[in-house]
Amino acid sequence: MSQGPEQPPENAMNSTEARKELFALVKAAEEDGVTTLIHKRDDRALLTPLDRFPAARQPGAFPSHVLSAAQKDFGELISRAAHGEPQVLRRSRTPVAVLLPVDTNSASHSSDPAAGPAASAGGAVNSQGTQGRAGAPRRLATLGDTIGSVLSSGPASGLTFGLPGLDAATGGLQPGLLTLIAAPPAGGGSLLGLAAARQTALVGSQKVLYSASGPNRADIFRRILAAETGGDYPRLKQGRLTEHEQQVAEQLRQQASVLLIDDGSDLTAEAIAETAPHVEDLALVVVDRLQAAHNARLPLSGNRLPDASQALATLARTLHVPVLAVVDSTDPALLSLLDADITLTLAPTDDPAKVQVTVAERDFGAIGSAYLGLDLLHARFLDAGPAPAPVAGAGREGSAPSVGTAVERQLAEAALPYTSGAQQGLPAAVTHVLAALRTALAGGDQKALDELRPSLTQVAAAPPSLPETAEGRGLAAALHAYGSTGTPGQPVAAQPAADSGAAVDDEDDTEREQELRPGDEEDEPDSAPFPALKLLKDAVGRSKMHPIKVIRIEDRQSGPWPLISEHMDGEPRWVHPDVTSSRVPYIRDNGKRVRRDMLDVPASFGAGVLCLIDRNGSYPSSCSAVPLAPNKLLHTGPLAAFDKASAGIYLIDVPAWPRIDMPHPLGRIIDRPDEQGRVWVTTPHIKQLERLVRDGHLAAMPTIHDSWTGKANESLFKPFYAAARQARMELVQAGGEPYKAYKTRLSIALRLLWPKREEQKSPFWRPDWRMSMVAEASVRHWTTAFKAVQEGHTLIALRNVDAAVFWTGPDTPPDTYRIGTGFGEVKAKFVRPGEFIPEGDD
Repeated sequence: MSQGPEQPPENAMNSTEARKELFALVKAAEEDGVTTLIHKRDDRALLTPLDRFPAARQPGAFPSHVLSAAQKDFGELISRAAHGEPQVLRRSRTPVAVLLPVDTNSASHSSDPAAGPAASAGGAVNSQGTQGRAGAPRRLATLGDTIGSVLSSGPASGLTFGLPGLDAATGGLQPGLLTLIAAPPAGGGSLLGLAAARQTALVGSQKVLYSASGPNRADIFRRILAAETGGDYPRLKQGRLTEHEQQVAEQLRQQASVLLIDDGSDLTAEAIAETAPHVEDLALVVVDRLQAAHNARLPLSGNRLPDASQALATLARTLHVPVLAVVDSTDPALLSLLDADITLTLAPTDDPAKVQVTVAERDFGAIGSAYLGLDLLHARFLDAGPAPAPVAGAGREGSAPSVGTAVERQLAEAALPYTSGAQQGLPAAVTHVLAALRTALAGGDQKALDELRPSLTQVAAAPPSLPETAEGRGLAAALHAYGSTGTPGQPVAAQPAADSGAAVDDEDDTEREQELRPGDEEDEPDSAPFPALKLLKDAVGRSKMHPIKVIRIEDRQSGPWPLISEHMDGEPRWVHPDVTSSRVPYIRDNGKRVRRDMLDVPASFGAGVLCLIDRNGSYPSSCSAVPLAPNKLLHTGPLAAFDKASAGIYLIDVPAWPRIDMPHPLGRIIDRPDEQGRVWVTTPHIKQLERLVRDGHLAAMPTIHDSWTGKANESLFKPFYAAARQARMELVQAGGEPYKAYKTRLSIALRLLWPKREEQKSPFWRPDWRMSMVAEASVRHWTTAFKAVQEGHTLIALRNVDAAVFWTGPDTPPDTYRIGTGFGEVKAKFVRPGEFIPEGDD
């Protein structure tokens, strides 16, 4: 529709007015297809919907700006667009509108979206109405436009609660939607909102607006501190902080800019909606809380809640960010009035320490459920796994009953990428067995499942080689869990791990891989003989380098992290080439079935006995000086030489090792080279190779073809080492349960540096730290054995990070080892030829 030049169109605005109304104008373009003419002196531009200029959806095709940033520089963007350079406007990473050039003659019909040069580029099937014009035609979009918009927008925001079971049930926090957390008073609703804020701001380093109508900012800080440190919230309310809590508080101060708190009894939904657009790069809004009971001092209460909910829902759609609001009621009548997009309802269970969260979508109903552990003392929730998924048709006549154990269902899920054909690489026979398992579970066929179990046990006992990918590691872990559990209804028979070698002895199994369980990530109680996890967290917290304890989940599939594997530990799994080794079954006095090593030493070695060396506390001992990078690993590429001021991972050629009386210094790392014969190693092995070159045992340092490194530090774990060493000296004499608990907690704490399963919670996720620590233990183990060989002792076997076997005279261990019970010292046992080696329990 045209108007005379003396009368500007209804939706023509100057740049100053448009800057103030930018969010509303973008919303009108996005939802109603409105095109607005904006002028700045002689410069004119059209703010148009994306479907008028589809090329704007292509990442990087045109300059793009987050709305909050665009608002600051709006006049400059208008000038650029007017001179022929389109400017894309986006919420977070999602394009939502575009500024296009318009010729000077188009002002008279600027309300017609066809006026601009993009008129013929869109995909809409009809023209758009003018802003505010009654009876204007509705905006229509083709299915093709809709598909293109969804695909080009990429995955969802990626924001989560940091609770895997709940995150799986919700699919994460979705941009543009209002999510309601409904819980009875004192039921933990506020803590769930705070969990999302902590995960987004402190782990994801993204901006959060925390609007608090209930708690004040001091309460919020104390709750965050209690949840982050495991400190007692009631004690923190009294203002009594431990030294560790004060250190964590200082660290949180460094991240303060990403969590913005707006508290006060006068907080309204309108105030939140006015404040949020001015927060640059806003990722999440949390409203804590909507109070069901009327309170004259609290606008977010009583009969004002429906209007407040609508304002918050509009805010979510306008800014295209998730808005998470907590309401202290589960009354269905009230929840229906609030009309949220997603509702999470918390309900108590038979276990007072556990709640069930039901996830429901408006107009769709329940879509998922999860259990959470309620830890009110520490102001947080803990993951308790997903709730049982309803079986299709359950409760109806003829429906398939639920069959199978939890481990079998886990195995079927882990195998899905391979049985569905999405991933390749499994032997056909294994794929067939795993596919049959899924079919049996889905169909509730108990007979088929019983028939499959022997085949599944056989696969778990001799698992196929799996790639070092998330899918491969997941399936390997599930097969291991199945093999460890055994066939239901049958005695559990321990299976030998491939190339497991000799393990530690029965009395000191600190190095044995512990299976992490829910709750292991919790700090030990004050009554614990040795609070290993507390001490490890405290040691890292003391560092002035401000270590990054957890790599963000969205970053783990790129950069150096997919390159790190357990094979980088460098554990030697070696037997002298002239010695025959066999693993034979053995039943212990308690009836447990294990595997024992038997070494057949040829007569050419002369008279002697097997001297078994068992190093004490190899892993915690190595923590005295582990070279690693506490902060980010940056891609430093090929290096002319190793920089001692840096640490990380390095891609090198496998150096030739000429000796046959010692294993290769890189241990099992050399078993999996790439196509060019190269392997990734951590800093301890690089330093080991340098020493061997310096001492003339290697001809030259291998070339470093690639690297990811950061500033090196060797003392990050040293306080932890000192505490573990002192505790061992005190507890080893006492023995019994306290010493056993000490060893167990040591192992768990060090394994929590790199929890393998996504559902396993931990205060850490640094695989480079874990592998550097194990590699340091391997290097020390290898180096001590090499010294013995250099002095004329005969090494028979070297395995894991603590077990060595020498051929010696009776009661004469190599004098390069120190006999004792302390860290780095060893126990020595002697076995006659042809006898079982007492180590090797699997």
